[in-house]
Amino acid sequence: MIEQWDYLIRLISIGSGLTLIAMVVASEVRLSVRVPLIGMLVGSISYVLNSSLLTPSNSLLEPWLIFVSLSTPFWIWLFGRRLFEREPERRIMLSVITVMVFGWFLRSFVPFAVSGGFIIIQLVSLALVVDLVRVGVFERDDDLVEDRRVVRLWLPLLAALQAGQILSVEMLELISVVDVKRPALSLLNSIVILMLMLFASLSLFRTNRELLPRRDEQQSTAGDDDLIPELDLSPSEKVLHDKLAAAMSEGAYNAPGLTIAALADQLDTPPHRLRALINSRLGHRNFSAFLNRYRIAEAQRMLSSGEHVDLPVLTIAMDLGYNSLPPFNRAFRELTGSSPSEFRKRAFAGNPVRPEISKSDQN
Repeated sequence: MIEQWDYLIRLISIGSGLTLIAMVVASEVRLSVRVPLIGMLVGSISYVLNSSLLTPSNSLLEPWLIFVSLSTPFWIWLFGRRLFEREPERRIMLSVITVMVFGWFLRSFVPFAVSGGFIIIQLVSLALVVDLVRVGVFERDDDLVEDRRVVRLWLPLLAALQAGQILSVEMLELISVVDVKRPALSLLNSIVILMLMLFASLSLFRTNRELLPRRDEQQSTAGDDDLIPELDLSPSEKVLHDKLAAAMSEGAYNAPGLTIAALADQLDTPPHRLRALINSRLGHRNFSAFLNRYRIAEAQRMLSSGEHVDLPVLTIAMDLGYNSLPPFNRAFRELTGSSPSEFRKRAFAGNPVRPEISKSDQN
């Protein structure tokens, strides 16, 4: 009976995965999100096949199925990062890929280093899951998209669940305590994979452009007048918007560690109302992006002002509410296309610089 249920669930998982892949390929979801999503689905299908009771061991295809299936944590991590608009640095991605490929090579082709390859892959996978939990759960308050805030809770949980069961099965196989392809364990693997497939089906492919923006859409910012020509606000939204504009003009954005809950408390409004205003009306998907528009506009003014010419960039960053220099540099480059130091040099060299980000456009 268990074998029959296992076989049925695996067929459903594979069918669901193939259907989802076809939907993703045919969709207009941005390529940066589509690629890791397809990788996650292909990896899950490969793991279903590789851990199947029907898959023969020691076949020529087995190492390559293992390679694709063991890449699943990487694709889940990259998909989650991009979905939450927290693109990882390129050097970090390349390092992760290199280490995982090296671990797989040891595990699959170097008999005396099987244990070492296993440990390398699992440590990297664990690090990816921990990072996804950090970004998804602990940075959830920064997210202004309500449906994506739900995904931030479930995606890291499923990633941790899948990584945990893969780790358990691999460890049992390594120490040869039990037959990892015994019916009960095989059924557990199938259920976990099916849960991941159902999550992708139910949470990611509802008609929701906010969750998975299309490839021809750019993340809107409140300063883009062609995207938001005028604000059609209800009376209560108008009152809240005016209070928000007043707080921003008084420099509320400079408070270190400012959260949307703290700002909502300052404005005497529930956080969900403030999130809805900044997201739906002002066009920002993350609270940090909203703050950065104000902070970087002020940074441009200070960097091009003779009054602050001797003020170190780090001091400017700290005065604007950043806790360290790297986040300030990243935000400045994203919004202006140059580093703060380069911007200052061009400003005082008489060379043209990019137009300032107007804080008034946010209001």
